[in-house]
Amino acid sequence: MEHLLTVETLTNEDVMALLNRAFELKKGVKVKQQDDIYAVNLFYENSTRTRTSFEKAEYALGYQVLPFEVATSSVQKGESLYDTVITMEAVGAKVAVIRHSENAYYQPLLAQLQEKGHSIHLVNGGDGSGQHPTQCLLDLMTIYEEFGHFEGLKVAIIGDIRNSRVARSNAHLLTQLGASVFFSGPDYWFDESLLIYGPYKPEEELLKDMDVVMLLRVQHERHSEGEDQALFTKEAYHEAYGINQKRYAEMKKTAIIMHPGPINRGVELASELVEAPKSRFYRQIQNGVYVRMAVLEAVCGGK
Repeated sequence: MEHLLTVETLTNEDVMALLNRAFELKKGVKVKQQDDIYAVNLFYENSTRTRTSFEKAEYALGYQVLPFEVATSSVQKGESLYDTVITMEAVGAKVAVIRHSENAYYQPLLAQLQEKGHSIHLVNGGDGSGQHPTQCLLDLMTIYEEFGHFEGLKVAIIGDIRNSRVARSNAHLLTQLGASVFFSGPDYWFDESLLIYGPYKPEEELLKDMDVVMLLRVQHERHSEGEDQALFTKEAYHEAYGINQKRYAEMKKTAIIMHPGPINRGVELASELVEAPKSRFYRQIQNGVYVRMAVLEAVCGGK
């Protein structure tokens, strides 16, 4: 495992091996500090949770972290992603975590790197509306920690599905692991190509039966000009698709609410429910550190 770029390359055995390692790390197993490994985080899109989670994971493994900020880098002078990556490799980086707005940016990048004989490892920190493999894995860790299995679980993914890399990654691996996936949210932000994973249904038909309710942020930055003004207001979205007290009460007692963040309070989820008993939002963030430690170990160690 030299790279982690898309969940589509992961078998169920791969997933469980990474999750089991993440659980070991969460329990406090000691890791061999590898201070001879340098990592760099190339984030071309804004991030709080993913970036700081990777940084914490890198420091916890003993890696040296090379600083990089797009706004003060040669990207502003026109440097390509490929040239930035090989520059980081030349100064000593063994692994690069990349978030980029372009879908599947990693395909031409990896082809170029391999053609020229470069050996730097790549981890996808999110590409456009394509894939977000480590977010998917931390979500799976949170679900498995709660239920102890995936087979037969019912999972609703609700929100701006068309523009969500989280929806695509989670739908793929959850169905592969035996869960049943359902979609809901505004029909104008649904992508029918995802019907291969599960049906699209009105939210009111789903909530009472779901084990996991996964809410998605409205991706304003990926909407066409004027789309928000024509289709979206916070109040209307929350009334139609958000989880309020009434919908929260309708959910199964054992059900959990998840969200990849950042949460728009009072839009996808009522503000008073962000830390409610059924919410696993902060648990997801905690688990993200351990999952990313496991991924970095695997990639840098070829496991």
